[in-house]
Amino acid sequence: MIKGLFLALLIGLSVPDSGYAEQVWPIDTWTPAFDYDGTSDSVDYEPLNVAQKHWRICASYPHLKDSYWLSVNYGMVAHARRLGVHLQVLEAGGYPNLERQIAHIRACSENADALIVGAVSFDGLTPTIREIAKNIPVVAAVNDINSEGITAKTGVSWVAMGSAIGNYYSNLHPKGSKSTKVAWFPGPEGAGWVKFIEEGFRTSMEKSSADVVAVKWGDTGFEAQLLLLEEVLEAHPDIEYIIGSAVTADAAVSLLRAKGLSKRVTILADYFTHGTFRAIKRGKVLAAPTDSPVMQGKLAIDQAVRALEGTLSVVHAGPAIKIVDQARLHSINLDASLAPAWFKPTFEVK
Repeated sequence: MIKGLFLALLIGLSVPDSGYAEQVWPIDTWTPAFDYDGTSDSVDYEPLNVAQKHWRICASYPHLKDSYWLSVNYGMVAHARRLGVHLQVLEAGGYPNLERQIAHIRACSENADALIVGAVSFDGLTPTIREIAKNIPVVAAVNDINSEGITAKTGVSWVAMGSAIGNYYSNLHPKGSKSTKVAWFPGPEGAGWVKFIEEGFRTSMEKSSADVVAVKWGDTGFEAQLLLLEEVLEAHPDIEYIIGSAVTADAAVSLLRAKGLSKRVTILADYFTHGTFRAIKRGKVLAAPTDSPVMQGKLAIDQAVRALEGTLSVVHAGPAIKIVDQARLHSINLDASLAPAWFKPTFEVK
């Protein structure tokens, strides 16, 4: 029995997925579709159990450099296997690589029945997607994107993600209280999600006592964020808060420990990964909002198959955003947010 379970884990097949313990997924939808400023409603979504045929789906990610996109990858792989469809996964290697992502989606869409795109740019892919959408459905996943040519969208409002962590900070340090010095790391300038998280964060921080003394834009790779953090700590040794991406938080935990500053500088992340989970549990990061990337990966596959089979009715949906801190750590559904520890990047489901 133990040997059989071990083999199942190795090949990634027949492993129980607790994300399917419930028959429905709690999600938010938007009206009108593709407009996060519209009306949102909470609904119970019934995922498919099996596809009508062995559809071929191509999915393109910005990268697989952190555990956030690994969790999206796990969700897509798990649901593709459940439905019995073929999945090919490509990754652009980072947000600066727009031309590489364009080349990827042009090539793989030629032999695909549907395309799923986690975009590196809000507008940069639009001409290519308009062209591809003439032949196959296109589902936008996770990162927001210009809606021209898009058949369906899986995601959350990144304005709301920015607001969530900004509000968390503002509740700790409301306007009128003692000023605190903050360094803000929005992410890669020009990426589809970054300008929205910046908007939400800035608006919510207006209710706080924050003195934002440094803003550093950059790719969400560990080394890139580490260099930016070192620059900020050199220029502002009296910084009190570091707020930024989950990768920023991971790098900050390491750097602050090395410099003996862990007890003096507080870290907040604007999304949730395995690293932020461990850091919150250990008291190294204070809080982060989760947008349930595993569930987003599953939902994107489900939307793509429904679009192909003519059963797509929920065209714009995503999980509800929830703040995670030590007090809430054990009340959230981790299976919807984090890939299992045994899961490795998977580029094809046959």
